[in-house]
Amino acid sequence: MPTPSMEDYIEQIYILIEDKGYARVSDIAEALSVHPSSVTKMVQKLDKDEYLVYEKYRGFVLTPKGKKIGKRLVYRHELLEQLLRIIGVKEENIYRDVEGIEHHLSWDSIDRVGDLVQFFAEDDSRINALRVIQKQNEEQ
Repeated sequence: MPTPSMEDYIEQIYILIEDKGYARVSDIAEALSVHPSSVTKMVQKLDKDEYLVYEKYRGFVLTPKGKKIGKRLVYRHELLEQLLRIIGVKEENIYRDVEGIEHHLSWDSIDRVGDLVQFFAEDDSRINALRVIQKQNEEQ
């Protein structure tokens, strides 16, 4: 299993490849606010652990294992963002909050979050009922 730091890199590499067709060390460094040398070290580790194939000076591609995990990490991130929006977390807090919790939840918990998001998405009256409760709690 990848570490939380490895997950951040795999997720970012996956996103860059999906968006641009490639991921460069400089793009990853910028996206994660780290030094290029840190990216190079992590890319070498991800290569060793078979999440990607790295060729010096030529770039890298995710392996099927890396793609599968990358896709799942992006799903986890998006799902947690959806949940926080549904429960009324202020938009300016969502990204930071997701970054803070995403590595600390089991995949079982993520699956249950998916169930909850689906529960609210299937019927707007459920979200409206939640808003009523939130308004009442704010007034107390």
